[in-house]
Amino acid sequence: MTSHAILIHETGGPDVMKWEEVEVGDPGPGEIRIRHGAVGLNYIDVYFRTGMYPATPPFTPGLEGAGAVEAVGDGVSEVAVGDRVAYAAPPAGAYAQVRLMPADKVVKLPDSISDEQGAAMMLQGMTVEYLLCRTYPVKAGDTILFHAAAGGVGLIACQWAKALGATVIGTVGTDEKAELARAHGCDHAIVYTRENFVERVKEITGGKGVPVVYDAVGKDTFAGSLDCLAPFGMMVSFGQASGKIADVDIGILGQKGSLFLTRPTLMTYTAKREDLVDSANALFDMVSSGKVKIEIEQRYALSDAAQAHRDLEGRKTTGSTIFTP
Repeated sequence: MTSHAILIHETGGPDVMKWEEVEVGDPGPGEIRIRHGAVGLNYIDVYFRTGMYPATPPFTPGLEGAGAVEAVGDGVSEVAVGDRVAYAAPPAGAYAQVRLMPADKVVKLPDSISDEQGAAMMLQGMTVEYLLCRTYPVKAGDTILFHAAAGGVGLIACQWAKALGATVIGTVGTDEKAELARAHGCDHAIVYTRENFVERVKEITGGKGVPVVYDAVGKDTFAGSLDCLAPFGMMVSFGQASGKIADVDIGILGQKGSLFLTRPTLMTYTAKREDLVDSANALFDMVSSGKVKIEIEQRYALSDAAQAHRDLEGRKTTGSTIFTP
């Protein structure tokens, strides 16, 4: 069957993404065919598009989507034709109207969650689940620092951390983003463009620092983040939107208080089917209960993916962004 998808024939800027007609075959053993109702936009898509993460052209980017199962291959037991499903997992290929996907990488969507919500929250929401519940389990009474608090992951994390009883310090780039973060549970929004976030964290914590910093910004915030940590604190570096972190002398972790440093990925934390299902269900519970609201702030036609990437890289987006196929 013919369909349309974004194809990248060479890595580079947003304009390398082309809207083209593609042929989609029948699902093989263990595969399903999904017709997307919505597709998610995430910063990891930029890493693939630019070549920071390896992919062999021509390829279709995107790791997140939601829609209906149109066909199933041999041996598929996880889902059936007609089921509504969502995913945030490799292989890449979500920027498409229709695609094939391994059945064990998708989860059924509850009736209470729309395709748009599913596409907007799976990658970001399960990222928050593993960060706050497994990498460093946040406890009531903890004070945490979360960079890019008004981004898609950040807004979910602020709400989730508040539900766990934490005090949330967040960094943002503008007053508008500070207001948005505060509206989602961020107790202290630091506008890093005019405030020194290390000094502010020390002020807020009475000089103690925080037990954990969650940082997807990377190069621009890494050194400062270490300075925000209390002794034995954990630096969770889960992205690098501002650029790759240069070589780190691990001796600095000792000098700054026997710190822990980890570079986790969602793909490792959801590699086992049981972990994927548990993570998704925890997210569905938080959203269905109303403790976490998924804010879809931007919508683009999938054929306009280049403009969406320009806006994302230009820090013009907040909350979650979805494509309509």
